Amino acid sequence: MENYGIDLWADDNFFIDDGLVKINYASNPALIDIVRDIRAQDFKGPLLLRFPHLTKKQISKLFTLYKNAIKEYDYKGKFNAVFPLKVNQLPNFLLPLVKSGEEFGYGLEAGSKAELFLAMTYNKYGAPITINGFKDKEMIHMAFIAKKMGHDITIIIEGLTELEIILEVEKETSLPTPNVGIRVRLFNSGGGAWAKSGGIDSKFGLSSTEILEAYDLLKKSDLLLCLTMIHFHIGSAMTTIKPLKKALKESGHIYAELKNLGATNLSAINIGGGLTVEYSQYQRTTQYHLQEFANDVIFTLKNIAKQKGVEEPDIFTESGRFISANSTVLIAPVLELFSAEYEENNLRLKEVNPPLIEELNELYEDINRKTALEYMHDSMDHLESLLKLFDLGYIDLQDRSNAEILAQLIIKKSISLLEIEDYAELKRIDNKIQEKYLLNFSIFQSLPDLWGIDQEFPIMPITHLNKKPTRSASLWDITCDSDGEIEFNAKKPLYLHDVDLEKEEYYLAFFNVGAYQDTLGMKHNLFSHPTEVNVVFQNNELKLEKIIESQKIIDILEDIDYDTNEIKGILQKNLDKSTYEILEKYLNENSYLKTAWSYNE
Repeated sequence: MENYGIDLWADDNFFIDDGLVKINYASNPALIDIVRDIRAQDFKGPLLLRFPHLTKKQISKLFTLYKNAIKEYDYKGKFNAVFPLKVNQLPNFLLPLVKSGEEFGYGLEAGSKAELFLAMTYNKYGAPITINGFKDKEMIHMAFIAKKMGHDITIIIEGLTELEIILEVEKETSLPTPNVGIRVRLFNSGGGAWAKSGGIDSKFGLSSTEILEAYDLLKKSDLLLCLTMIHFHIGSAMTTIKPLKKALKESGHIYAELKNLGATNLSAINIGGGLTVEYSQYQRTTQYHLQEFANDVIFTLKNIAKQKGVEEPDIFTESGRFISANSTVLIAPVLELFSAEYEENNLRLKEVNPPLIEELNELYEDINRKTALEYMHDSMDHLESLLKLFDLGYIDLQDRSNAEILAQLIIKKSISLLEIEDYAELKRIDNKIQEKYLLNFSIFQSLPDLWGIDQEFPIMPITHLNKKPTRSASLWDITCDSDGEIEFNAKKPLYLHDVDLEKEEYYLAFFNVGAYQDTLGMKHNLFSHPTEVNVVFQNNELKLEKIIESQKIIDILEDIDYDTNEIKGILQKNLDKSTYEILEKYLNENSYLKTAWSYNE
């Protein structure tokens, strides 16, 4: 796995050349050059690189998929899409997304009042806005105001109470009424990690009986013409297409029944999200092609419309993860290798050693490519025996240290001697002895889904890729929490390089982190977001824009409602001037660790 599965998850956005990870766009810059450029501007700690051109690529791909399917099946409905703001609301991501989506009429979906304010402010007129989630009267009133502003806005109701509030606001104001959509609670459940968002027991949506009651209420209030959309959502990043097909049939029949009942302006089905993102760097998990996904949507809804004698519906999607995930890369410097002491010069061999120690030393000296696997197994057996002898008091601490170091050296030398296909044979060994890489970042802040739901993210070094990785790696973050670790997994092993951090820097990159990670991240240990940068290209030349530095410690403390003037005052009162000035300087830096390299630059 020397290419770290880049052919599986990168979608040709990144490639390896001359040992470096490079961007497959414009002048093909290397990630390490971008990192060095940013660090030369005195930005330290972890970095979050955003690539707006990848967002635009995904938007274009999404619209092209459905354009192809519509042409293939001579479909009469139109295709529309909105980006769910909950996936990533940050300005460095969102504002370029809005600009990239202009030519496609790409809109926004809001699930809270704050998100609705963003949509009302930045969504381009003519592009749709949809509102999902639970709503109160204020939020619904805001939607009426958005309609008055000229936005094409649809309130998707999650229950009959919301519809009653819409009717109240309509009577109490002279504002134009927005479009109304109904989220339907399907019998068929979804797929993937978020399958519970569909199915009869899901959190959202109206039952069949409630759908009919909503229809009657709209008709009675003379607002039936406002009903334009039905909506469902059955999962995110679905690896199989089967749940979608079932949901399309069910929702298609609900749409047709309402049309035939008299909902003449009902014209659209919002199928939610579901398009997959490939996070695995070990084996492909997606069981369909993206074009197949779009084709199934068009084909299924066309057949139902024909069967029921109704117009083919317009189609809306909300595949936010598909749009945003691959646009962002997290890069963290390695601070320390905690098994660096396992080197030959750390041995403390005696003039007379226990026989098993002597045998281990002979294995290490005599090992070659032909004997590598055999000697590895022998070394582990010897180590296990020596640890038992230590427990029984037959060898001392110095002997135990020599046993651990020699076994480690044999394993590292064996890996360097063997071909890549032999890695499978090494997993049993590597599960017992791994290298610990300490990275200057917080998993809780930057990769919360890894900690919270065991989400995979592709991980790889951005340099040294013309060299064979020989260290079986566990990754530690700098929080004082034992959960801040990515443990070595023998089924999905991560191998990294043997580097001397006193002579060179070594960076790891985490890919596909653009969906949800930014706003789900938490200030555990009061670490803030990494320094983030938009990497853009103008006339094929790379340009760094909108650098947002990681928060200063004083700002973090203020964010969690400390009186920072009081903090400064207490510190100043108890220190002499020169010492306080040092502390004040530290207060105005971020929480991430400084390395010797940081001070030398």
